[in-house]
Formats: sequence, C-alpha cells, structure tokens
Amino acid sequence: MLTRIDHIGIACFNLDTTVEFYRATYGFEVFHTEVNEEQGVREAMLRINGTDDGGASYIQLLEPVRPDSTVAKWLERHGEGVHHIAFGTADVDGAAATVAERGVRVLYDEPRRGSMDSRITFLHPKDCHGVLTELVTSASPSATTDH
Repeated sequence: MLTRIDHIGIACFNLDTTVEFYRATYGFEVFHTEVNEEQGVREAMLRINGTDDGGASYIQLLEPVRPDSTVAKWLERHGEGVHHIAFGTADVDGAAATVAERGVRVLYDEPRRGSMDSRITFLHPKDCHGVLTELVTSASPSATTDH
C-alpha cells in the first residue's frame, strides 16, 4: 500500500533563508518550487534520493503566503519545524480508503492537487499518534519539472 517516505514537510518563516541553510549545511539542492494557492504556501522540494518504485524522497520546505493558511496557523502555535510526514503510494484513493476502514480519519473527501501535480490527502494527527500524515501519489515523471 505505501511504498516510501515521499517527503518530510517542514514549516518555515522564510523559504529563501531555510533553503540556503539546507544547501549550505547538507548540500541539498532545490528540485522544484511552486506556490500552491489552495494550500496557501510557497514551497521548495529538495530531492534527497531516488527510490526503487521510481519515485524519490524529498524535504519539503513550506512558507505561508497568507495568514489564514494552515501552515501560517501552525507556525503561530509551534514555530518552525517538522509539520508532517508524507508516504508515497501508487493509489492515494485506495490507500485512503484502506486506512479509513482501519479507523483513521481522512481529512479530504477527495484527494487534492499537491506539489509537482501529485494527488494528496491528509490523515488526522489525533488518529496517527500526533503526527499529521499525508498520502501522496506522484504525477508522472514528465509532470515534475520545475515551475
């Protein structure tokens, strides 16, 4: 059902400063950037490695672009840091249905568009031992070029 850790989402106040930290400290380079208006964030995906299923693992840096976004509210309460973990799956709809059958609340009725044209949904952190969890089906490789 789940094939990899797709990404770790990290909320930050200043995307450019945080990207530079990851570049200078760990040597990670930006693979993709975009503004997701629906989620209210500007983000950078830093590719860590490829995976056996053809996907990859990333660090996702998230800066809110408006004060009413979920990430802005989270930063206000918690400060910078790990926001969520995302697991890759070939079938986000099927994976969400399976975990729902197991008693985990799925936050979206239908998956939404995520980073790099992926399809995503989130699981309620109270049902996942305090961890906001995202399920991700990546777009085709040709759809993941930098924006």
